[in-house]
Amino acid sequence: MCVDFTDLNKACPKDSFPLPRIDQLVDATAGHERLSFMDAYSGYNQIKMHKPDEEKTTFTTDQGLYCYTVMPFGLKNAGATYQRLVNRMFARQIGKNMEIYVDDMLTKSITADKHVDDLRETFDVLTRHGMKLNPAKCVFGVPSGRFLGYQVLGIVKQDPSIG
Repeated sequence: MCVDFTDLNKACPKDSFPLPRIDQLVDATAGHERLSFMDAYSGYNQIKMHKPDEEKTTFTTDQGLYCYTVMPFGLKNAGATYQRLVNRMFARQIGKNMEIYVDDMLTKSITADKHVDDLRETFDVLTRHGMKLNPAKCVFGVPSGRFLGYQVLGIVKQDPSIG
């Protein structure tokens, strides 16, 4: 079923919460030996609706009464609301060992031996908030990969045995 939120979008003021600058996020991965790329499963649909607001999202069809319990796609403030949520969730990590653009996440580690600890911190936050990842779009513990449409390269240590 498709729901048109045009009227709701007209009635709501624009949320001016700024999304991160992609170029800064990509640049912030430089100098890291290990990277893990993650994508939140169903992105916005993981944001639970505030219980008292659920009835405001109820609509009737000929098949019955429906109520959104999660933030629906199509709302103009969905991106800003989601970014605000993940910024809060990962406040201790962003800029340190993590970069996030809406539902695209990257855990980065200066050294390979620290990467498991950095990922543990990330997964602890994901678990605490009940957020799920899309395993088909995740890559863990690599020296490079694609993030937000850009190829990012971490530090690749040369094997000293190779001449």
